[in-house]
Amino acid sequence: MGVFDSFKELVTQKPVGLKKPHFYKADSDSKKQLDRLQQLYTTAPDKVKPQIERDMKLLAYGIAGEDNVAFELNNSYLPIIILHDLRLEHEGLSVQIDYLIITTKFCLIVECKNLFGNLEVNSRGEFIRELDFNGKRKKEGIYSPVTQNARHMEMIKALRLANKRNPLMRVALDKSFGELHKSVIVLANPKTVINLKHAPKNVKDQIIRSDQLIEYIKRLIRENKDLASSEKEMYEMAEFFAGLHKENPINYAEKYFVDGGAGQSEAIVDREENVGVEVGIEETPLYQVLKQYRYETSKAEGVKAYYIFNNAQLEMLIAAMPRSLDELRKVSGFGEVKCEKYGEAIVGIVDKHRRTGV
Repeated sequence: MGVFDSFKELVTQKPVGLKKPHFYKADSDSKKQLDRLQQLYTTAPDKVKPQIERDMKLLAYGIAGEDNVAFELNNSYLPIIILHDLRLEHEGLSVQIDYLIITTKFCLIVECKNLFGNLEVNSRGEFIRELDFNGKRKKEGIYSPVTQNARHMEMIKALRLANKRNPLMRVALDKSFGELHKSVIVLANPKTVINLKHAPKNVKDQIIRSDQLIEYIKRLIRENKDLASSEKEMYEMAEFFAGLHKENPINYAEKYFVDGGAGQSEAIVDREENVGVEVGIEETPLYQVLKQYRYETSKAEGVKAYYIFNNAQLEMLIAAMPRSLDELRKVSGFGEVKCEKYGEAIVGIVDKHRRTGV
């Protein structure tokens, strides 16, 4: 590389001649939260430490899955631009995208799942997870990551269309959006056994393992007959989405401490004395109460339970422990509509748990 190119890279913070993956946005809110919890753990009272350990374990597990994907991308030698942990908002809705990969032909939205247990997708496209609890097998339905990625695609489409002022350009983007944007679910846990025997083809085609990701991208590029985007156009796309990113407002520390006045902190002690790090979040009292509320509400409204909130949002609720509607609105997936319909009930459940432990 010549002196001029080296100087240009230093000034622009972009590689001259994109020949390998460039992590345009590599940081992660989860890693920041984990660092904060690790610092908090060293000074936390003993009764609070099991709760912090549990959240650190869940965060670390999710981070490990995303790191597996990052490893594959870093070693792909593909001329791609990558944005990690992208949180986007539009008209009261929000989504969190694990990876947005900008290739010469399309943008790929990656939903990374580092799931516990084994996974089956039935003929209706429903995702069923099988877990081992103390030697007993337990099956449970989980929110479809295909549906989750569809929401991500809808958000990206809405943001891109909103950015096009020319009506003709909006029509052209709307027509070609499906060719310019793809999505995939990447299962990052190598121990997970996947049963896709009865899965619909359109679902089966969207689920791969992390070690299959690079060949998957290469195949999509080969099959795409459109003109390749220039490096300049790729970076413009990266800058567009990076500029829309919103920091995740969830503060895990708020669930353990409240301001005690005069700069002091007062620990919120879990009333369930026997909770340990090995207890899954699904077994905690608050999880069960919120899940029961979701079930009863969905039955009353005649909708699927995940329309109220999905399992990922349920875990984020427990992480955030919102004290008000304003705090609830900061939780991913809880916009104005959901907050208006379910907000007071959810905040009330969390408040009762904070006071009584149930």
